[in-house]
Amino acid sequence: MRCDNHCPRCGAPEETINHAIFECPPALQTWALAPILTPPSLFPSSGIYTNMDYLFWRRPNMDNAEDDCDPFPWIIWFIWKARNEKLFRGINRDPLGTVRHAVAECRAWHQANSKAPLLSTTGTQAIRLRDVCIVDGSWHREQAHSGAGWIWIDPDGTQRLLGIHNQPRRISPLHAELEALMWAMECAAQYTNVQAFATDCQDVLKMIEKPEDWPKFSTELQEFSSLRKLFSSFSISYLPRASTSKADHLAKLARLYPRSLSFVGYSVPGWVTTPTRV
Repeated sequence: MRCDNHCPRCGAPEETINHAIFECPPALQTWALAPILTPPSLFPSSGIYTNMDYLFWRRPNMDNAEDDCDPFPWIIWFIWKARNEKLFRGINRDPLGTVRHAVAECRAWHQANSKAPLLSTTGTQAIRLRDVCIVDGSWHREQAHSGAGWIWIDPDGTQRLLGIHNQPRRISPLHAELEALMWAMECAAQYTNVQAFATDCQDVLKMIEKPEDWPKFSTELQEFSSLRKLFSSFSISYLPRASTSKADHLAKLARLYPRSLSFVGYSVPGWVTTPTRV
């Protein structure tokens, strides 16, 4: 009896463990979107032991990996689950969703096993209670990407961080707005478990308040609920469009960028505003 060893996700004629976890195109996209430094020249490689050696011992900034709730074991597990769902159920899992679920499960596990209180009373944490992360999404029916942008503002109006991200065009503008909020939550959770968010989309606020009234968004709202658990204190409020212009500008930049984009930093890099087309 001959066994069919082809890859269920990409159709490669020979599926190995290394291929399934590291080399299959959906797995490659998952690692590229993960909050882990993965230089293409070093990772992934054709050897599974080399890849595991890199993840365990050779990544930059390894000193604080435990404190940062290092998610790579969960990412491996969720890549494998996505592979099995394709093989046994015919379900295609989006790499971005795989990363989000893995990171959410990682942080939930660490919080459940942490002996320290989730809410700190230090001065730094108290300042964060007054912060706001302004979020916006951008969508156009004739363009390949939806865009997301956020700006993290201190109480004195100083910009702390910004984020810019795109993904294949979502079903509707409202899907793009909700996805933008969830990506901002995912990013913010890497810095704090206490955060206020703001959006100019009132429908997003309505669906968060009464998710049962929005059955077409049940999958996204379930994912939102998982991300919300990462925060010991969470709030979201409405801002008029005039107050979200910077986040809106970032979201439009992301939507117009011709390739996959995900960036968090202190300012927009020049290669985003003047991309080189290939």
